[in-house]
Amino acid sequence: MSSVKRSTRLAARASPYHASVTLFEATNPEAKPDITNDVQNEAGPSTAIDSPRRSKRIKLEVDTNIQLNDLEDTPQKTRTKARVKPDSDPDITAMALVTSPLKSLSPKKKSKAKPIPQSLATPHPAPARWKETYDIIKEMRSHIVAPVDTMGCDQAQYKEQDPKNQRFATLVSLMLSSQTKDEVTDAAVTRLREAVGGMLSVQAVIAADESTISEAIAKVGFWRRKTQYIKQTAQRLYDDFDADVPKTVDELCSLPGVGPKMAFLALQVAWNLNVGIGVDVHVHRITNRLGWHQKPTRNPEETRLNLQSWLPTELHPEINHLLVGFGQMICLPVNPKCGSCQLSSTGLCPSAQEQKPAKSKSRAASRKRPLSDEDDFKSSSAPSGPKLKVEIE
Repeated sequence: MSSVKRSTRLAARASPYHASVTLFEATNPEAKPDITNDVQNEAGPSTAIDSPRRSKRIKLEVDTNIQLNDLEDTPQKTRTKARVKPDSDPDITAMALVTSPLKSLSPKKKSKAKPIPQSLATPHPAPARWKETYDIIKEMRSHIVAPVDTMGCDQAQYKEQDPKNQRFATLVSLMLSSQTKDEVTDAAVTRLREAVGGMLSVQAVIAADESTISEAIAKVGFWRRKTQYIKQTAQRLYDDFDADVPKTVDELCSLPGVGPKMAFLALQVAWNLNVGIGVDVHVHRITNRLGWHQKPTRNPEETRLNLQSWLPTELHPEINHLLVGFGQMICLPVNPKCGSCQLSSTGLCPSAQEQKPAKSKSRAASRKRPLSDEDDFKSSSAPSGPKLKVEIE
């Protein structure tokens, strides 16, 4: 700073835009004296140059007189005018646009569940010779007693007297049947009924402890999660549906642990309402094996929409029961019994597997039969190899 001439008066002040920047300007002799600069110069040159460090904080003046009613109608992001006052210079003011999210103080509304689709935009064409295939399966099923015939979800209602309890027992049985065999589901429903007092009702399940329900259904798949679903569903039915099973698919699917398959089957069994097809793993697997879909479906919902677009409505209630029993006894998930299926001999099943001929048991048994003492004697006394004739001259 020694290069600065003493004859020139320089006034130093902090930049209004950055606190670490100091501005110097020559004072006009004709102008009125600046009291602030005179005080700084009297203190010495170093005092005039070195200004104190300015604060970086910015004061915002925001109108806080906002009513709660205004907040409810205000979108989440609102452009609000605010007056900015830097501490470095009180005479400098600026208008800034501040974007601040204003959250609504009104209670959050429950998101509505998406309605279950009932049809395809473009209907799926009916597969060739499907009626002939369907009739053959129906004929085979008439001679077969499958677990679903005696222990299916429709059997739970017959052990209850009250109509509401019958419908609730059907729904509980369907909820327990997921990823569980019919034999295990039927036994679990029986134990649950005994555990809650001998009558499977909404009020009895609400009054029961979760541990009681868990012990009764402990052998079904995902029993911990299903325990919570059953308790929550019973409470929802009591609060919103007069302790009864709803009559629509969307209402049923709004219950914890209830999906489209359960909803359609519950309406068919509990209310005798035919509004769609209940597609489980058996129906999904068998219809794909039969080639009833132009492209193999990826999940039961795709299978359901395809079937509902071409299968006659009067067959919707029975196809689940028909194919489930067929899949339990003949068209098994692994190693299907194609040799016992009439569809294989008629060429109606493109997925039919050729049965390998069984090996002869007699030959295998003869190879493995141990030798007796008599066999050892015969083998040791009997000559082995070619006979040799020796003559002496």
